Amino acid sequence: MDYHRTSVDEVLPEGQGFQDGSAVEGNAAARSPARLPAAMVAEEFRAASERILQAINTVIDGKADAAQLALTVLLAQGHLLLEDVPGVGKTLLAKTLARTIDCSVSRIQFTPDLLPSDVTGVSIYNQASRSFEFRPGAVFANIVIGDEINRASAKTQSALLESMEEHQVTVDGKSYKLDEPFMVVATQNPIEMEGTYPLPEAQRDRFMARISMGYPDKDSEMEMLETHQATSPLTRVTAVVTAGDVAAMIATVQQVYVSKSIKEYTVSLGRATRESGMLRLGASPRSLLQLLRAAKATAALAGRDFVLPDDVVSVAEPVLAHRIILDRKAASTGETPQTVVRAILARIPVTPEVGAAPASANGRKPGPAPVAGPASQLPTRR
Repeated sequence: MDYHRTSVDEVLPEGQGFQDGSAVEGNAAARSPARLPAAMVAEEFRAASERILQAINTVIDGKADAAQLALTVLLAQGHLLLEDVPGVGKTLLAKTLARTIDCSVSRIQFTPDLLPSDVTGVSIYNQASRSFEFRPGAVFANIVIGDEINRASAKTQSALLESMEEHQVTVDGKSYKLDEPFMVVATQNPIEMEGTYPLPEAQRDRFMARISMGYPDKDSEMEMLETHQATSPLTRVTAVVTAGDVAAMIATVQQVYVSKSIKEYTVSLGRATRESGMLRLGASPRSLLQLLRAAKATAALAGRDFVLPDDVVSVAEPVLAHRIILDRKAASTGETPQTVVRAILARIPVTPEVGAAPASANGRKPGPAPVAGPASQLPTRR
């Protein structure tokens, strides 16, 4: 198989094998459940997140918000889509995030002649053993960087659908589990650029969030010219956390409490997109689930063990905007998905019950009204 289009640091995740029955035929639910990692204490979580953000910000000048959202998506077990014009640091952000974690990383340069088997892997006949052997593709890594994903055909783009949603790959009727944590960070140029193929709706919906990098401000560009001339700052980035640390951070995020009123508020936002006269396609149920996961990660990064409406609002635009499709009339009047999401956020009220913090320190029994005093912290290990 020709791997000239892919660069794989580790073809197989640690502990993943194919000769000892690790491939699961048929339903993936037949696998035995994996052991869940223990959650981090608040101090460890805060220190680890600060190390990751500091490492990213030393490479990407003036894009602290993009770095924060990238870490949010990682801890929410989502996938990230970076979209903007060439040369603004999309691939650099993806590579920097990957380097901060001591885990397996692979990169796929999407081109028009890239095949699905280059991504997922292929079964090759071994004449010596007279049997087919599976050769894993570049998707078998903890972090997969898909560079310029919309330069490949829709058929090749679809090769990522199963791995992004189910964290497994099925080839010739056999399913191979991907190692955890697993994240796809893809970059793409705007569809107006020459030689690009728009991502299908099903593909876009699997990305938790989309970031438009934008141009840096003047001071950031001056800093870039001062520090990036001789060598790339990426060469000085080293891993600051392990894959196990990230798994523990994800477990911490999963323990963040979400009240019923926050869930109702999230559902109201999703239903408002489906009922909007400016949209042909509203937010899917999957998008609401991912919106809540991103809000939980945002709350955890803020040092809280419960979600506030501000957490949902802060991630609503990057999580929802790339999934909805404008009506032609709305598009002709200058509306964008971003402006529609902002309008819906401004229209949906936040009631006192939604904005109330949970009464108990662990956030498991919310009271009827906000409680004065300091905010509760992340869960501690007992």
